Amino acid sequence: MTLIRSVARRLLSPTWLNKAYHTHGFTREYNPKGIDVFSEDWDTLVILDACRYDTFADLYSLPGTLSKRESRGSTTDEWMDGNVKDRNFPDTVYITATPALQNDKGSAEFHSTVHLWRDHWDNDIKTVHPKDLTQAAIDVASEFPNKRIVIHYLQPHYPFIGPTGREEFDYEGYEEPEMEGRTPFWNTVGTNVNDVSPHLVEKAYEENLEIVLDYVEEILKTIRGKTVVTSDHGEMLHDWAFPIPQRINGHPRGLYINDLITVPWLEYTNGERRKITAGQTERNSKISGKEQEVISERLKDLGYKD
Repeated sequence: MTLIRSVARRLLSPTWLNKAYHTHGFTREYNPKGIDVFSEDWDTLVILDACRYDTFADLYSLPGTLSKRESRGSTTDEWMDGNVKDRNFPDTVYITATPALQNDKGSAEFHSTVHLWRDHWDNDIKTVHPKDLTQAAIDVASEFPNKRIVIHYLQPHYPFIGPTGREEFDYEGYEEPEMEGRTPFWNTVGTNVNDVSPHLVEKAYEENLEIVLDYVEEILKTIRGKTVVTSDHGEMLHDWAFPIPQRINGHPRGLYINDLITVPWLEYTNGERRKITAGQTERNSKISGKEQEVISERLKDLGYKD
């Protein structure tokens, strides 16, 4: 009876049905219509985690030309499945604030990988501050002048580090069980649980983006060559999913909805293009039990459950 109830619950779940629709019955590992970002033309790729195209277009004041692209995933893991997994990038250095690359895509090989989440995690804001990633990225670009550079910020992804986020939300209180593949915090938005207002969440999200864009401008002005600013996926802010009408918050895997897969693509060239050359690659080191505990804690801070 337990199995029957479990199957029945899924078949009656709007989220499960929507995911089944978008992934063709869960046969797709990622969105095949999205672009392969590593096949695009750039010297530096700046990734803003969970950045909606429309919010970016409304708030940005960066130099360059803005267009939009379709992402291969509605989550970071899905984006990495479509762009990074089981591939070699001997001409690329990847500097990241998120543990997602180490946690799930250890088969990927880059010329070098810099995991800033290991030593620059701010326990007060429960993330890596964009200031720290920016300085580290500028140092990496100086150290590797002939390599492509990927700079993966965590913002505007939750947790929210602006005034609204820090004043209005007590992140320690969001320990509700995970529901329908969404994180504990997002399950409370627009519900009676912890009284999380969609309006306040949207305001906090916009503040996160404004904060990180100030640092992205420093990247554009400092690092030579062609830089593209984009995102791995978007964010649902109490928006409607389809084909089964349903309010969604956050970024569940396998939902290829415009708010989740339409991402910004800003191109800007500072001075001469860098001459990119390939070198040796290094694989992510094997994760120790202690480091896996650290990764789990970092992911929990970002709103994910084990």
